[in-house]
Amino acid sequence: MEHTEIPYKTKEYLIKTNIENLKELEELKELIRHHEHLYYIESSPSITDLEYDSLFNLLKKTEQLHSDWQTNDSPTKRVAYGLSKNFPALPHLVPMLSLDNSYNEADILEFERRITDLTDEFNTEFTLEPKLDGSSISLVYENGQFVRGLTRGDGVIGEDITNNLKVLPSIPLRIYMEKFGLSLMEIRGELVIPKAEFNKINKKRLEDNLTPLANPRNAAAGSIRMQNSEEVAKRGLLAVLYHISYVEFIGEQPEWYANRMSHLFTLKQLGFATTYNNTQLATTATIIAQIEKWDAEREAFPIEIDGLVLKANQMTIEERVGTTSHHPRWAIAYKFLAKGAETILQNVEFQVGRVGTITPVAKLKPIKVGGVTVSNVSLFNEDFINEKDLHIGDTVTVERAGDVIPYISAVNLSKRPETGLKIYYPTTCPNCESQLTRIEGEAAWYCVNSDCPAQLFEHLVHFVSKKAMDINGLGKQQIKKFIQIGWLSSLIDIYHLPNKDITSLEGYQQKSIVNLNMGIEESKKRPAHKFLFGLGIRHVGEITARNLLNEVDDIMELQYLSLDKLVKFKDVGPIVAKSIYDYFRIDKGKNIQKLNELRELGLQFQSIKSSSGMQKGSLANVTFLFTGTLVDYTRPEAQELVEAKGGIVMNSLSSKVKYLVVGSDPGSKVEKAKKLQIVNIISEEEFKSILEKV
Repeated sequence: MEHTEIPYKTKEYLIKTNIENLKELEELKELIRHHEHLYYIESSPSITDLEYDSLFNLLKKTEQLHSDWQTNDSPTKRVAYGLSKNFPALPHLVPMLSLDNSYNEADILEFERRITDLTDEFNTEFTLEPKLDGSSISLVYENGQFVRGLTRGDGVIGEDITNNLKVLPSIPLRIYMEKFGLSLMEIRGELVIPKAEFNKINKKRLEDNLTPLANPRNAAAGSIRMQNSEEVAKRGLLAVLYHISYVEFIGEQPEWYANRMSHLFTLKQLGFATTYNNTQLATTATIIAQIEKWDAEREAFPIEIDGLVLKANQMTIEERVGTTSHHPRWAIAYKFLAKGAETILQNVEFQVGRVGTITPVAKLKPIKVGGVTVSNVSLFNEDFINEKDLHIGDTVTVERAGDVIPYISAVNLSKRPETGLKIYYPTTCPNCESQLTRIEGEAAWYCVNSDCPAQLFEHLVHFVSKKAMDINGLGKQQIKKFIQIGWLSSLIDIYHLPNKDITSLEGYQQKSIVNLNMGIEESKKRPAHKFLFGLGIRHVGEITARNLLNEVDDIMELQYLSLDKLVKFKDVGPIVAKSIYDYFRIDKGKNIQKLNELRELGLQFQSIKSSSGMQKGSLANVTFLFTGTLVDYTRPEAQELVEAKGGIVMNSLSSKVKYLVVGSDPGSKVEKAKKLQIVNIISEEEFKSILEKV
């Protein structure tokens, strides 16, 4: 990103307490843009989060004091815009045509022959770039300002998603077009979710008992059309730009515009994430070898790709060969063969989750995909089934999203049997036959019968799990048996199990009863955030539960909070807030009555900061971060020990961390901490010593 010496003024602005004039304000904004670019585009931040926050807060304070100094391209304008009920349709400046596809060497040679016939030029030079598997967008910039962003739509008209795009740090709100002789520009790109970010999102969704996202492409397309831009900002979307489709120049056409490689370099210079570093120049004599190399190494690429795109490098070629009504003649996509494997869809089962979510699961003829045998895959929801038009007996292609989660990517209609039965979503719960409900804005159907046996089983299994109340001696088999006998119909029943009757069951010795009772009694000592997580409130995972107990002193305080108050808490958006709000109002306070009974049984309701008197703790507000494997503690155990004494455990390395506790096989955090020189790097033994002294 070409700028002046502004980036080197970071230290100068870090010590400023106020901005004196517009020149300083512009310098500060440019400085913040520079560091955003390093962090989000280059993945090489040069300042800490704390230092960035300091610069950003100085800008915010200045604009509040001088409202007439505010501009639409300020970094402070990258904010969530709340709910949007619809996305207006607007035309692209130039139609977004599809690309003609190729699958073999013959197609590539035919593509070159057509260009040669149309231009009488031989040995045409091509750009060869990765074909990103995401959701297509177009962006319009005028006089340096980002003015509009559209989905692809039908290629001629797209949906206006400008507000959602503005929350993405990879889309600059202001670029320096005049340096490159431009006054108006439309650029094309792809919204993607990098593989690492996608896996992180799905891991958290699974922890929160939510259906995992199918694949990065579908997730990107669905995310950008979410009604709440605050939620969009959490999806890890990255905008990668690769094509300038329309320009208006300030004067004469600049030299750099003559070829596509220069276009990519210019986009990179303007501050966009691009395919520039992964694009090669080639002739057809070398293209096949490059394709084979890409195909062999594509799994290592950080973003899902489904092929390569060949484009004539010289703009004069584009002008001479033109386009058809469907695709440009100067470009072609080479599609990689599917990574998955074909098998038969034998049946579909509809399973009931602990919060009533109905999840369709495909039963497949076992098939190996990426070295793993797959026989069951989630079909996610009704929309997915309808979109694929799935029938029992279909031949389907199974892939692994991010090489982890298997899913059905395609249906081979040519192999559909005449006897194939279309799959219809049930209208009643497959377990209790209650009517199903679909919540507005969500894709899932729910059984809302709180007495549904299937929900009860999953709910109890979740409550006793290691991540929640960790009740030793009460596993799935025991829970299933106790439900059948009639001993378990709610969480409260766990604490009233009849010891005398249990001893009469086959396989239960006195030692088993002692271990079970000990596990139940120990669960009463679990911290309140584990209990809150164990309650199974929809969308409230481990991290959210912990954050909520940092905001309130007691779980029961949550019943008095409004939706407006809840959404202000860390990690709580409108959907999570509504779920918490509803939990305390279901069936005229049925859950509140249950919670009061559990409190009387001795379970923990007070947050650690309240129950331990954080302000008096010797580790009050002292921050820790763990890396590597500890010998004497699991990571959650170490975290609880710190928090019980008033300390704070951080999720990532920054200047806010006081102690980095290093176990065996640590990651890159140690080297980064050494560079910061403000973090104390200690061993597990030193950590234990600190705990013993407080």
